Amino acid sequence: MKTRILPWLALAAAAPMAAAGPLTVYAAGDIADCRYTRAANSGAAETAALIAQGDPKALVLSLGDHTYPNGTAAEFRDCYTPTWGRFKERTRPAPGNHEYGSGNANGYYDYFGELAGPRGRGYYSFDKGGWHFISLNSHLNPAEHQRQLLWLKDDLAASQARCTLAYWHAPMYSSGGHAPSKKMQDVWHALHGAGVELVLSGHDHDYERLAPMDAEARPDAARGVRQFVVGTGGAYLTPYLWIHDQSEARINWRTGVLKLKLKENGYEWEFLAVEPRTAPEHPQQEASDSGAADCHR
Repeated sequence: MKTRILPWLALAAAAPMAAAGPLTVYAAGDIADCRYTRAANSGAAETAALIAQGDPKALVLSLGDHTYPNGTAAEFRDCYTPTWGRFKERTRPAPGNHEYGSGNANGYYDYFGELAGPRGRGYYSFDKGGWHFISLNSHLNPAEHQRQLLWLKDDLAASQARCTLAYWHAPMYSSGGHAPSKKMQDVWHALHGAGVELVLSGHDHDYERLAPMDAEARPDAARGVRQFVVGTGGAYLTPYLWIHDQSEARINWRTGVLKLKLKENGYEWEFLAVEPRTAPEHPQQEASDSGAADCHR
């Protein structure tokens, strides 16, 4: 049976699965970088302002690389806390590679505590708004990764939610600047087999929406997993190096957050972009992407 590991889930466990209305979710990774500016003037402050203007009860999913460069306690204190820290109690995080820059992600686990799941593991799940959420760790060693995979299969088998969203830091598929990795392919196989709807990731400092696909990157409109890369939480943006065959939308000239409205039988998405502080030197394409889809079953 699934183990519910967070105290705040006690009431949710006793509540019926059906949601009273759509659940609003804001998501992004690659967030707080104060190496060259104060927190109040940082990119993280700008994306935090987008979230603060929205639903005050919305769930916030942070997709790794919360602080730069090394995920230390000081970085969380001086850069993340003054910006995205205002949403801490409604944030459900996933660790990124920069969390491990100072060792075993101690700054991350110290900051988020129980919200990050069992210390040192970096994966957990919960139910909210009629959806099942799975936070995973894309930076485990091979043995720990296999334990995560076994846990994931049990978790998926135990879930009774119709719609499921998984998230972790380093994307399985992307057009961004990091070299492609198949480390999470076995995870994708498990998600696809269970009919999971969505995967969210960061790592590449851009926004991208990819078409629903299986674990071999083949299009699968009926049962495929749709992936969003949202590495636009405030850190510097980076170019696309190779365009994935299943890429449907890309934005890498504006930071921002992904807004989701999760319904009983489907979901809507919208990329919310930070307005530029000054007029760009050259005209830019509009930084927007939105749409809707149904859950698989």
